[in-house]
Amino acid sequence: MAAKDEPLTKSDYEALAEFRYALRKFLGFSEDAASKHGVTPQQYQALLAIEGFPGRNWVTIGELAEQMRIAHHSAVGLADRMEAIKLVKRSTARDDRRRVRVSLSSKGLKLLDKLYRVHRNEVRSCGPQLTALLQKAAARIPAKISVAGSAG
Repeated sequence: MAAKDEPLTKSDYEALAEFRYALRKFLGFSEDAASKHGVTPQQYQALLAIEGFPGRNWVTIGELAEQMRIAHHSAVGLADRMEAIKLVKRSTARDDRRRVRVSLSSKGLKLLDKLYRVHRNEVRSCGPQLTALLQKAAARIPAKISVAGSAG
């Protein structure tokens, strides 16, 4: 592996660009799949973030915002729009009435199931290539730089 101060080479950039291109192709596929099933890519991501949250099948608005990497007020708006089309439901937490839990409705769960199956097939198809490209790109990253980009 290259030391932190070693100059980057053309092949370093090529490896990262190739991985990013393959990842972007998958994300493009995902966006198209969501649209074909009548939801926005962001709504699909929210469905997955809620049902896929570790240890439970609901999230708070703050957790949804964090999972989606959006502002709190944007997560509120997203939950509002998804509730209006009956993809999610809200409930008040029993232990803290100020906290609202967002979970999938039966309609949201059925839609997520369909989209998961479509995505699973695509991951099976492109997953090995993405894995290989990520390993290739990661091998070119200096050892002293963490994944987050700070010195380790």
